[in-house]
Amino acid sequence: MSSVMDEQSGMFNVQQTIGSVLCCKCGVQMPPNHANMCVNCLRSEVDITEGLQKSIQIFYCPECTCYLQPPKTWIKAQWESKELLTFCIKRLKNLNKVKLKNAEFVWTEPHSKRIKVKLTVQAEVLNGAVLEQSYVVEFTVRDNLCESCSRFQANPDQWVASVQLRQHVSHRRTFFYLEQLILRHDAASRAIRIQQVDQGIDFFFGNKSHANAFVEFLRKVVPIEYRQDQQLVSHDVKSSLYNYKYTYSVKICPVCREDLVCLPSKVASGLGNLGPLVVCTKVSDNITLLDPRTLRCAFLDARQYWRSGFRSALTSRQLVKYFVFDVESPVVEATVGGQIYALSYVQIARESDIGKMFYVQTHLGHILKPGDQALGYDIYGANVNDNEMEKYRLSVKNGLPEAILIKKCYDEQRERKKKKSRNFKLKKLPIEMDDSRGRLDPERMDNEYEEFLRDLEENPELRFNVSMYENTEYEPSETASMTDGEGAPSVPLAELLSDLKISEKEEDDDEEEDDMAE
Repeated sequence: MSSVMDEQSGMFNVQQTIGSVLCCKCGVQMPPNHANMCVNCLRSEVDITEGLQKSIQIFYCPECTCYLQPPKTWIKAQWESKELLTFCIKRLKNLNKVKLKNAEFVWTEPHSKRIKVKLTVQAEVLNGAVLEQSYVVEFTVRDNLCESCSRFQANPDQWVASVQLRQHVSHRRTFFYLEQLILRHDAASRAIRIQQVDQGIDFFFGNKSHANAFVEFLRKVVPIEYRQDQQLVSHDVKSSLYNYKYTYSVKICPVCREDLVCLPSKVASGLGNLGPLVVCTKVSDNITLLDPRTLRCAFLDARQYWRSGFRSALTSRQLVKYFVFDVESPVVEATVGGQIYALSYVQIARESDIGKMFYVQTHLGHILKPGDQALGYDIYGANVNDNEMEKYRLSVKNGLPEAILIKKCYDEQRERKKKKSRNFKLKKLPIEMDDSRGRLDPERMDNEYEEFLRDLEENPELRFNVSMYENTEYEPSETASMTDGEGAPSVPLAELLSDLKISEKEEDDDEEEDDMAE
């Protein structure tokens, strides 16, 4: 203890010094503790990891990448993930006798069937002294198929629950988009088989809970209604056990993006006298409806839609190409769901009848200019079989508009680079084709898939939830921008993901380097 004179106050300040003692075992100078022993001697005297498990065996299903949590629960976890670390710690017994401070993986080869976890624990030892110690637990991985996978291996057609997904429309663009959402969220990873049928897709699962989770996922991304049925397969009288097969009949809303809808009078009044002629601009868990003549919009959830159950008056199959001759300056601008729209008057003519001019309102005034082409609905010459539109036609004094434009057309720009590949590519689900009824047309499906790819290029909001990968075979042309002028929309490289794949050649090179190092 020493004292120092404070020059300002003229008083002595006493400074405390930390004392040290000698270890009673080895005589090393150390800070005092309750055991009067240094850390090394304390560890040699007391092992706080005694009685704790140092090795344990766990079971792993290689088909569905799940680990067995006794007695019958299978947990899905990736290699060296947080879920796997939590699973390993929960498998250890007597860990409550010590205080766990840290846990981390020790690197091992994935094919070694060993998982090593380094644990750091604390415990009170002699005379209340706290000792911290680290040790490694080795988990031996044993391959063992889970119940659903073993059942599938014995008979691939032996499923427990199926989800029959249907949409009663004339195209499959909704299923192409839904396929990308399923891939992005890995929603169908538990499906043992996926089969494409007319107007839909069937998903087969080995467990009812997996089918329930898949239906819940569908409810979050598209407006659906579903019905559950069950069929008795077998019954054990002695144990009163029943085996059922479950079927979920899921129906997707038939209103698609870019469809023209004539709202029933009750629905229109409930939405603040919207429309009633509206365009569907987006379909997610809600349906976005836009009035192209006022830029007013409304949102309908699945419950509101299925209560009325209206259908589209005209669909994207009935779009007609128009030439734009004159565009007036926009009158009003509005932003709906992240998309900008501008209300203006345009002078257009059908491609099949250039002599007949129409002067109509459109919500595309911000992107159209004289000389462009646009796709729209020809209400003037269309034979519309819709009762609501007929009622509206009779009630309106000035009649219906001659045309309603939907989007800008880029057919001329695409013709110039028709043979060129795209800079992106998409992944696909392992879908089997069921053409037992002979209704599947491969050529038509290819054309619809091409239209879906064009929609992704034109609509940034549509590709927001889609995982798009960089196409390594794409070679951009240096002279394309000089000769084409304003080209068709394309996906920026910043939005593309790199598809990581290890080729066989790279694997062989890595093995040679490892051999040389050894």
